[in-house]
Amino acid sequence: MARRAPAAIVALLLAAITAQCALHAVAPPASTRAAALPAAPPTAALRMASLGDGPAAARLVLLYLHAFDAGLPLRELDYERTTGWLEAALALDPRSREPLVAAQVYAAVADPGRVRIMLGFVERAFAADPARRWPEMAQATLVARHRLHDMALARRYAQAIRLRAPAAPAWARQLELFILQDMDELDSARAVAGALLAGGTITDPAEVRFLERRLRELECAAGMGDAEATHGCDRQVR
Repeated sequence: MARRAPAAIVALLLAAITAQCALHAVAPPASTRAAALPAAPPTAALRMASLGDGPAAARLVLLYLHAFDAGLPLRELDYERTTGWLEAALALDPRSREPLVAAQVYAAVADPGRVRIMLGFVERAFAADPARRWPEMAQATLVARHRLHDMALARRYAQAIRLRAPAAPAWARQLELFILQDMDELDSARAVAGALLAGGTITDPAEVRFLERRLRELECAAGMGDAEATHGCDRQVR
């Protein structure tokens, strides 16, 4: 059975491509198809259809989704159902980054509501495997900060990286510190800087010196009672 599985998978893939081509040949206008994206089938059914080959099933899921939305404006796509397909693909092949990369593409839409749906998918995916998915969470943090201008959401994402991905590089774990400074939450920023130093996970001497200097600046600014005094403190701690 194991030897025949690849041939069966190839046949299934070819059948899916053929069916998709036929669908596009008779498809109604894009605006009509947008609302017709079906809900993703159960993961168990998809895995069974691929004879237990999860990665192959995941590729088929993404193939179907991308073929469906080809040439379709992102704002017309049903994002709740799109997320369901991405979650199915990730469940079938947890080691694949393709669903998360696709989420970044879908998050490029000029619609804050749809962007939030995709960021929610990334957050759930990160929670299931922080060690491997911190890069996507860092990207989600930047999207929340710079595109949505939602500082609270960006801080939540950055905090999750700091607390749940200790093996992530220092710059990723320091995102929360910079966001808190942008929010003028100097006491919280000082606590985060202290926690990063005390945690022992940052060992690069340059990174340690950077955090120590940043902590002194924050303590100085907090002591002066003025968030704008950071520049003055900076001159003092050099």
